[in-house]
Amino acid sequence: MGYLVEMGELYLAGNYRREPLAFVKGSGTRLFTEDGEEYLDFTSGIAVCNLGHAHPELVEVLKTQAQLLWHTSNLYYTAPQSKLAKKLVELSFAEKVFFANSGAEAIEASLKLARRWSYENFENGKYQFIALENSFHGRTLGALSVTGQLHYQEGFQPLVPGTIFIPPNDKRALKEVFNEKICAIILELVQGEGGVYPLEKDFVELAKELCLKNKALLILDEIQTGIGRTGKLFAYEHWEVEPDIMCLAKALANGLPLSAMLAKEEVMSALKPGTHASTFGGNPIACAVALKVLEIVSEPTFLKEVTLKGKVLKEKIEELKNRYSNLIKEVRGLGLLLAIEFYQEAKSIYDKLLKRKILTNRPKPNIIRLTPPLILNYREIDYFINNLNEILKEGG
Repeated sequence: MGYLVEMGELYLAGNYRREPLAFVKGSGTRLFTEDGEEYLDFTSGIAVCNLGHAHPELVEVLKTQAQLLWHTSNLYYTAPQSKLAKKLVELSFAEKVFFANSGAEAIEASLKLARRWSYENFENGKYQFIALENSFHGRTLGALSVTGQLHYQEGFQPLVPGTIFIPPNDKRALKEVFNEKICAIILELVQGEGGVYPLEKDFVELAKELCLKNKALLILDEIQTGIGRTGKLFAYEHWEVEPDIMCLAKALANGLPLSAMLAKEEVMSALKPGTHASTFGGNPIACAVALKVLEIVSEPTFLKEVTLKGKVLKEKIEELKNRYSNLIKEVRGLGLLLAIEFYQEAKSIYDKLLKRKILTNRPKPNIIRLTPPLILNYREIDYFINNLNEILKEGG
C-alpha cells in the first residue's frame, strides 16, 4: 500500500468504497499510480473525462484562462461564461442557461425551476414530480427525493415531499398518475447508475405528450449521457423528443467542476433575480475549458467515431456473450455507455480486470459498466476484449 493511500485512509471521510490505488498522473486513456503502474481507464471518472486525461488542447486553454481570470462571482458577466452559454444554446433545444458546479446542483436547480414556473403560472396547486424507479439523480436532499433507489435514501428521510414513482417504461402507470398537480416529470433517457437501461421511445414520447396536455414540464437528466457519450451530443437526439429543461454536468468541462441547466426562455424566465444562485457556478476557467470540449466533441466526424467505436465494442462483447452464454445475461447501452450484465455477482470479474490493470465500474452487484474515454482507439478495445475473454474462459 502506497503512502498516498495510507494518508487518504487516515484523513479522508469513509463514505467511499475506494480501491487501494492513488493516481498521480493521467494521459489520454491511461492513469498512473504513485508507484508508476499504468492502468487502462474504462471509467473516465464515471463518464466525466470524455476527452481523456490531460488532453493537450484543454490544458492549453486552461493555462491561458488561468493567467487571465479565475473568479468574479455572478454579480458580473465574464467572456467564457457568456460564450459557453451561447454555444450550448446554438447546439441544443434551449434558449437560456444557468451554470452550477455539480450534477446534483443542476438537478436541484431544475426542480426549483419547475416548481417556480408552476407557481408563477398556476400558484400553489401544481407542485408534484413524477420520477422513475431505479433512477439516480444525485445525493442532495432534493435530488434524492426524485431518485428511485431506496438504498440511496436510507437514513435521510423525511425527504422533500411531492414525488410519485412509477416503473420505467410503464405507460399505463404514467397515464394513471399524471394529474393536474404534476409540475414536471424527470427522466434519465439511459438509467446509468441503475445499470445502463435505455428508456423505450414510445414511453418518452408519451411523457412529452402528457406534459403538453397537462401543462407540465419534461426534465431530462443528461448528466451522464450528455456531451457525446451516446454518439450524439445529447441523448435526446436519439429519442427525437425535446425537453423543457435539461441538466448537464460530468463531461461538460472534462473533469473541472461545472454543470448547467438549460431551458426554453418561457420556462427559465421564472427564475427572477434572487430566486436561485451559485457562487462558483460558471467559473471562468471551467467555462473556457468547456467551450473547447464542445468545439471538439460536437464535430460530426468525432461523434460518428464514438458511434462506430461503441458499435464495435458492443458487438465484440455480444460475441463473448454468445461464447459464454452461461455467464453473460445481457449487453446493452448506447455509444460508449455500455453495461455487461452477468447471471451471477460480477465482483470476481471486476477484480480480475483490475488486477490486469483495467479500470471498470460496478453500479450493481452483477453489472459491469463501461464508460471509456471517447478518444480510445480500436487496439484498446481489442485489448479489453482479449483480457475479458481470458477471464471468462477461466470461469469468470
